[in-house]
Amino acid sequence: MPIAMRLGPPAAIDQLVPFEEDPGRPGAGEVLVRMRGSSLNFHDYLVVTGRMPTAGGRIPLSDGAGEVVEVGALRGDEADPSMTFRVGEAVLGTFFRHWREGDPAQWKHGAVAGEHVDGYARQFAVVPVAALTRVPHGFSLAEAATLPCAGLVAWRALGCCGGIRPGDVVLVQGTGGVSVFALQFAKAMGATVVAISSSEGKLKRLRALGADHVIHYKAEPNWGRAARRWTGGRGVDHIVDVGGADFLNQSIEACRTGGSIALVGLLAGTAGRVDTGRIMAQQLRLQGVVVGSRTDQLEMIRAIESLGVRPVIDSSFQLQQLPAAFRHQEAGRHFGKIVVEI
Repeated sequence: MPIAMRLGPPAAIDQLVPFEEDPGRPGAGEVLVRMRGSSLNFHDYLVVTGRMPTAGGRIPLSDGAGEVVEVGALRGDEADPSMTFRVGEAVLGTFFRHWREGDPAQWKHGAVAGEHVDGYARQFAVVPVAALTRVPHGFSLAEAATLPCAGLVAWRALGCCGGIRPGDVVLVQGTGGVSVFALQFAKAMGATVVAISSSEGKLKRLRALGADHVIHYKAEPNWGRAARRWTGGRGVDHIVDVGGADFLNQSIEACRTGGSIALVGLLAGTAGRVDTGRIMAQQLRLQGVVVGSRTDQLEMIRAIESLGVRPVIDSSFQLQQLPAAFRHQEAGRHFGKIVVEI
């Protein structure tokens, strides 16, 4: 019988336990996928620690890649060639199962794997074809599994929302999956990148990855002013802000007049004092970014193939080592993505 990892109750990392499950057969508009890889996101950490409540006994993990092993009956609304999958084909899950295309809407934000419905910490999963895309050419399934959340957040923060152009200056924060992807995308698109971290070792790795300037934000707590000073007083063009709360005021300080801040994470908290007067005075564009649509994912995949971007994988764990993978994430020592091989 196939194995999956189920959460609690209660929700806690140590409550992730293996169990046998029958994934069932695919119905109309569905396929059965043999999962091969997943990766950890901060969203997954919130779920397994109970800070993002879910139904009891949920199978976690929003990212997943694998191979089609059985195809259900076709449905008329799935006539799009990009939704036609064959047995043996490599496929990649999407973060929002209902958000196929177009602008965001509240109803499109449901059915998130690992939160609203069971996720990909399992050997087999029945998935709607509309919640899958192809994987990038030449990618392993473990590499592909790093893309649906962190990769797409970074892509939309810079491309769809930031409007990045060659020669722009982009600031990224830390060394998690989103920030590393943002650095890679920005460099591949011809931008100059400023990166911040609280670790000298990680700052060296950021430089090796292409960062043009790095700032140790613990040694330089007013890192926003330091970034502005490095640009000759002008400020940076775009910021991918993973901190939120108190980090946001430093982002405002670092940003040029007319620049943009993509708020993509809340690592420093969900609420704080924000200098709204300066946002107005500098005419900044502050855009919240929550992953993206299936169409956005396909666009990102084409861009990855064109730009030659490959994910940075910090470490790899087996499915039944999932608690250890989350402990590694919790320690905050990772650089890039933590992968789960299934």
